[in-house]
Amino acid sequence: MTLTVQKELRTSEWAAQQAVLTSIETVAEGVVTLTLAHPEGRRLPDWAPGAHIDVVLPDGTTRQYSLCGDRWDAYSYRIGVLRDPASRGGSSAIHATLRAGDLVGIGGPRNNFRLAPSGRYVFVAGGIGITPLLPMIQQAELVGAEWHLFYLGRSRTTMAFLDELAPYGDRVSILAKDETGPSDLNELIGQAEADTKVYACGPERLLDGVLAVTESHEWPESLVRVEHFTAAEQTKPARAEAFDVLLARSGTTVTVEPDTTVLRALHAAGVPVLSSCQEGTCGTCEVTVLSGVPDHRDQILDPAERRANTCMFACVSRSCSDRLVLDL
Repeated sequence: MTLTVQKELRTSEWAAQQAVLTSIETVAEGVVTLTLAHPEGRRLPDWAPGAHIDVVLPDGTTRQYSLCGDRWDAYSYRIGVLRDPASRGGSSAIHATLRAGDLVGIGGPRNNFRLAPSGRYVFVAGGIGITPLLPMIQQAELVGAEWHLFYLGRSRTTMAFLDELAPYGDRVSILAKDETGPSDLNELIGQAEADTKVYACGPERLLDGVLAVTESHEWPESLVRVEHFTAAEQTKPARAEAFDVLLARSGTTVTVEPDTTVLRALHAAGVPVLSSCQEGTCGTCEVTVLSGVPDHRDQILDPAERRANTCMFACVSRSCSDRLVLDL
């Protein structure tokens, strides 16, 4: 994925747009869906399964939510929002204050969780992690792929979209903890066909479990993709010293000191790199790396993409080498 300054400016223009909340609906205990449309009834940007948008609330709070509606509906977006007891203000504000007819800012869509072609899929959802998987299931159905969904949750009352999943019959396993007890991921996915692609989204403990099972069965990295809700706890960077970032298009060199980020250093130098989460989870601040070795500290790239060293996320990633050359 290549992000240029021109693309950033176009995306920024869309990020400044507003959307009208056409409906808000409770779909499970603590979960609502929001349907958004252009205030003037125009088409919205196209998206593919796995995509998310930024939602900018009236107080300026920005959060990312997976699109979970009909991708072929060009005039509305649907997202699902869990009321999180540990909310930093986003989900609680949505549940408590937003009403149909309200305007919010939106940005994107962007996709860090793309559905790769395959003849077989296993989908694993934990709680609100079902949202990006719904369009994936619709896509798998459209192309005639084999698939199975394991949907884990505390109880059916907290699990959204059960009515939408019911028509799929036994291709969906509803694993409510209060009914079935804790789920054994090794039992669920450990014996899947060797060419099956696994897509998982949910709490960190679930994703850790999925990765542990697939690694223990020596599944190829390319077959397993997970999407994280939260940022990883940052460890010490690969180097403690300052490093230089050369901007290939202008020839400008920007020094990144140990106490700042690449993103902040670029902004201070007047370089317009769009950003949102600033935690390495949304993908907004992706930049192309032309040379040098990034210190990848995001929750987006898979192991193969990290080894390729062709891009990085300026909000959290740093450098292993003395200098990085970026396509800016």
